[in-house]
Amino acid sequence: MSFIELSNLHKSYGDFAVLQGIDLSVERHQVVTLIGASGSGKSTLLRCINALEAIDGGEIRIEGDVVSGPGVDVNRLRRTVGMVFQSFNLFPHMTVLDNIALGPIKLRGIPVSEARDRARSLLERVNLGHRANYYPDQLSGGQQQRVAIVRTLAMDPKAVLLDEITSALDPELVAEVLNIVRELAADGMTMMLATHEMHFAREVSDLVVFLEKGKLLEQGPPDQVFGDPTEPRTREFLHQIIEAGRL
Repeated sequence: MSFIELSNLHKSYGDFAVLQGIDLSVERHQVVTLIGASGSGKSTLLRCINALEAIDGGEIRIEGDVVSGPGVDVNRLRRTVGMVFQSFNLFPHMTVLDNIALGPIKLRGIPVSEARDRARSLLERVNLGHRANYYPDQLSGGQQQRVAIVRTLAMDPKAVLLDEITSALDPELVAEVLNIVRELAADGMTMMLATHEMHFAREVSDLVVFLEKGKLLEQGPPDQVFGDPTEPRTREFLHQIIEAGRL
């Protein structure tokens, strides 16, 4: 049984079909990277898995349980599958430590002292222990994104969804965030990520998925998709990426 199973997934906004019959399996401890042009459906797919968007057809299963449609326990789903966004979504009026500890306290019922100790430990892991009592606007973009990742990890999820987490960062800050994702991959965290960082996708992925206009056009190991794609549109997309010096 796969960890995440997407079956014939459809999502539209009015007459605009964003996802058109997506079938995809994500195994435990696997890193699956979604690539494709802007507007291809990468972010929407992740948001549907995390129940931030309601699907219009098909089915989503996590560990065999249906997590799409009416009556889904959204809080339970998000305790199992965490998500990190393009924008950091940190509470500006709360310290870094309190931003991280809030979820475990409110949603998991973990005692305050235990949640704060766990938050400090995670901050040390990403070299931000000395920023625990800072506020988000006192941090760089890269630091804020690392805090956002730590906040997700504090919920002890079984899988993490990462939506273009470096797109809002200055180029010199990208590496410090991607290093955290590398460490998570090395630790065996199940992950799905949408990214335009093609070098990184090739390095860290077990499976690369190419989306085009809401359809899953091609999937395979990174060496196959990047080195010998079977679909003409995949080849065209990667050629443009190479021409731009991004692969």
